[in-house]
Amino acid sequence: MNKTVKEFVDFVRVQGVVGLAVGLAIGVAASGAVSSIVNNLISPIVGFILGNESLSGLSWTVVSLKSGRELTIGWGAILDSIITLVATALVIYLMVKKLGLDKLDKPKQ
Repeated sequence: MNKTVKEFVDFVRVQGVVGLAVGLAIGVAASGAVSSIVNNLISPIVGFILGNESLSGLSWTVVSLKSGRELTIGWGAILDSIITLVATALVIYLMVKKLGLDKLDKPKQ
């Protein structure tokens, strides 16, 4: 039993499972905070600069001259998602580096 536990611990360390678990936990915890900052601070500022209340309201509408059908592309929502993704990745990266969590895994040989 003791050998199995040691092999399991070695597997977890060598395969980077600890780093993955820590990254996932930090990512989930940081996601809500970063989303709130982006939605309530960054997006309104960018929307104000671009002349709209929020990014999600920014869109392009294309109308077909032949059939009269409309196509609406919500580029503001896409931009908002990209800003949230980049901000979340940056916060997680900085937290992992600051806390030294990138050193938890045993280096592969």
